[in-house]
Amino acid sequence: MAGVTIRGVRKSFGSVEVIHGVDIDIEDGCFMVLVGPSGCGKSTLLRMIAGLEGITAGEIAIGERVVNNVPPKDRDIAMVFQNYALYPHMRVAENMAFALRLRRISREEVDERVRRAAEILGLTDYLDRYPRQLSGGQRQRVAMGRAIVRNPQVFLFDEPLSNLDAKLRVQMRTEIKELHQRLKTTTIFVTHDQVEAMTMADTIVVLQDGRVEQVGAPLELYDRPANRFVATFIGSPSMNLIEGRYEAESRSFVSDGGMRLPLAGPAQAADGQRVTYGIRPEHLELAPEGLEAKVAVVEPTGSETMVFLRIDGQEMVALFRERHALHAGDTIRLAPIAGEAHLFDAETGARIAAEAG
Repeated sequence: MAGVTIRGVRKSFGSVEVIHGVDIDIEDGCFMVLVGPSGCGKSTLLRMIAGLEGITAGEIAIGERVVNNVPPKDRDIAMVFQNYALYPHMRVAENMAFALRLRRISREEVDERVRRAAEILGLTDYLDRYPRQLSGGQRQRVAMGRAIVRNPQVFLFDEPLSNLDAKLRVQMRTEIKELHQRLKTTTIFVTHDQVEAMTMADTIVVLQDGRVEQVGAPLELYDRPANRFVATFIGSPSMNLIEGRYEAESRSFVSDGGMRLPLAGPAQAADGQRVTYGIRPEHLELAPEGLEAKVAVVEPTGSETMVFLRIDGQEMVALFRERHALHAGDTIRLAPIAGEAHLFDAETGARIAAEAG
């Protein structure tokens, strides 16, 4: 096993630069997720680590070895793709063993590695089947088994769950995480799904337009987003944002529509400074003295209820874990939990910290 170090990495296609000086340290044994919207550069970065894309500038090291000019087959990595890429004419055992046979590994060792991987992934009873005889989840496990038998220093996953239905996605998330806990192999996982990132990662890297917006543990990103982009990208439903200004004397936020919202304490912002106020949907509570809100749509999910509403002309979302008899057209009153509010600089989008004391 080995860590991965990315230093000042840039990638250009012709005159268009798509990765802009990325720096990331991935510790040995870490499960790191690269997440971001389509086109942010996460798959390109993964392919550069794998050696499938050239590096325009910068340095990538696996362990102590810089691999910029090392061919993919010599990087001691294994990659699992979005499409399973299984050979349809080969049985499961043959698919898993194929790369090892190309490396002239003895038959006894190949059989032992395939057997051990099949036990780990619950594929022992399927080794004699063809891919067409397997479910989507089973085929994805075969693709993972093909990577496991190589015993690599680093696993690379490129959106491996995108082709699965919702139930299988949840199941495979758990299986991949359990696999990592068992093998302790450094893993880099690419997804556009922030729920996958939150539930699977030890560390998340949020990317936008080829730049790193924030690196941290899942709950760190959720509770203390570095900027407005991370605040809205991490969390479902997304954080509510309201434009306005900071009022130092009352230690409160005043929206452009005149709505006043309390803060837990003073913020490191100038009086009258333009700011964006953020509050997560679960931090809006029903309160008799709260702000008047008009219910637009109610979406019950069973364990939770999402309520889309308007407050002072502002569209917002509230999330209730208790069941309330709410209907479209109802008028209710809501109050944000002051200690859970966030402020962001309106110009730069950067998080504004609270003052000490």
